Amino acid sequence: MSKLSQLLRKFANRHDSSESGGQYMSKFRASENNPPLPTSPLESIFYAHDGRTSDKWHHYFRIYEEEFGFIRRRDVKLLEIGVQAGGSLQIWRKFLGEKATIFGVDIDPNCRNLDTDDICVRIGSQNDPEFLRRVVSEMGGLDIVIDDGSHIGSDQIASFKALFPLMATDGVYLIEDLQTAYWREYNGGVDREGTIVSFAKDLIDDLNGWYHHSPAKSLATAKTEIGRIAFYNAIVAIRKSAGDSPQTVLTGDAVR
Repeated sequence: MSKLSQLLRKFANRHDSSESGGQYMSKFRASENNPPLPTSPLESIFYAHDGRTSDKWHHYFRIYEEEFGFIRRRDVKLLEIGVQAGGSLQIWRKFLGEKATIFGVDIDPNCRNLDTDDICVRIGSQNDPEFLRRVVSEMGGLDIVIDDGSHIGSDQIASFKALFPLMATDGVYLIEDLQTAYWREYNGGVDREGTIVSFAKDLIDDLNGWYHHSPAKSLATAKTEIGRIAFYNAIVAIRKSAGDSPQTVLTGDAVR
């Protein structure tokens, strides 16, 4: 069981402040008698899954569909940070199809046993840019990143800075479990510097760097490399752009 899962179980029976875990959202096993009725293809795949275990928040499925659905069944290259039992990688294989390249990275050497011809697992730290660059080179490119790793702000930020510049245009960098950015156990807290939430908030200013002269706070190339930042419940998704500068357009008969 991951550290995050252990904390969620602990917080199920207590109601501390948000800095110690906040309110707990009830969970269930897909094998229970009355799971929610699937409302998307990915949900159906998840609830029918009989391979390695995977632990997801129920509301994430809608977000995944929103962010990844447009590139489904393409020759997409996905990297998931945090392998755990390996079930999530198997589910992504089913969702994205046979043409997809699926890689996972984890710091736990035991995850090496999950490496197969179909799904590749590499052992190393998400806080190691050289390691991450080697993995992307082996993959042959990068379209989707899902950060479900340590949930520590410094690690999440290091991974983003190493991987986002390597992503293809229209690629999506998705960071899960933002609730940990508010928890002391993960060096978090509301408005605390160094969390992934604070970093992502600063990206908004960087994205809009076309319209002000303040120096970039999170990513110097944000205004040319980021097309969209979408905040959800406990997730942020950042879309890679083509780097075009914004332009106004005019239509209608302006001559009177």
